[in-house]
Amino acid sequence: MSTIDLNCDLGESFGPWEMGNDPAMIELATSVNIACGFHAGDADIMRKTVEMAKSHGVSVGAHPGYRDLHGFGRRPFPGMKSSEIENLIAYQIGALQAIAIAAGHRVTHVKAHGALSNVACEDDMTAQAIANAIKAVDPNLVFVVLANSRLVKAGEQANLPMVHEVFADRAYEDDGNLVSRRKPGAVLHDAKAIADRVVKMMQDGAVISATGKVIRMRMDTICIHGDTPGAVEIARGVRKALKENGIKVAPFKRAA
Repeated sequence: MSTIDLNCDLGESFGPWEMGNDPAMIELATSVNIACGFHAGDADIMRKTVEMAKSHGVSVGAHPGYRDLHGFGRRPFPGMKSSEIENLIAYQIGALQAIAIAAGHRVTHVKAHGALSNVACEDDMTAQAIANAIKAVDPNLVFVVLANSRLVKAGEQANLPMVHEVFADRAYEDDGNLVSRRKPGAVLHDAKAIADRVVKMMQDGAVISATGKVIRMRMDTICIHGDTPGAVEIARGVRKALKENGIKVAPFKRAA
């Protein structure tokens, strides 16, 4: 039986303002990536999310992004130096590590958020800066990388353990990168179609781009965004479809 991790980006509320349904998504995910206060979240939200994850036996990872609360970390910041990106990442990992320790849990992985991740998927310097920061903080942290992107090469050069990620609710370009959210159709919403798509991805070891191109990819974990409208319904549908097709949902195993 094949196995896949189901990850979700959570902890993206801020103060009294709520984003997504974290309690419901934590029950469906096997790993979660927690905002570290720069693109979303705050110390109290981080603590609450870590505690929920711990109570459900779900692993937690840092989800660092650009310092951009107003833009939710989905706007690029061109011109940043490598050292600035490394410090940006290290700062956020450290913040979540402290919160996790206080809550009796631990950080197991790191996944870059939004525009920072999108830039890194195409820019070697950004990708390497992220990998270098993770290695400097803790070389045992698992680096969650977009399959087939430049993040993979950066993780290899830093000798980090990696898991390769594909997205359930995002469309792909022909080069294997995600379709920009500025384009129509970038985010998928039909729960049934997404569930069918995920099963086919797992069975074929490939994703289908927006133009119909077949792109072979390694798949260790599948992401469903917690802020996508209908995320809970999507996650339930994906889990049900995977089970019906003999695919087990379980936390990712540390892979090289």
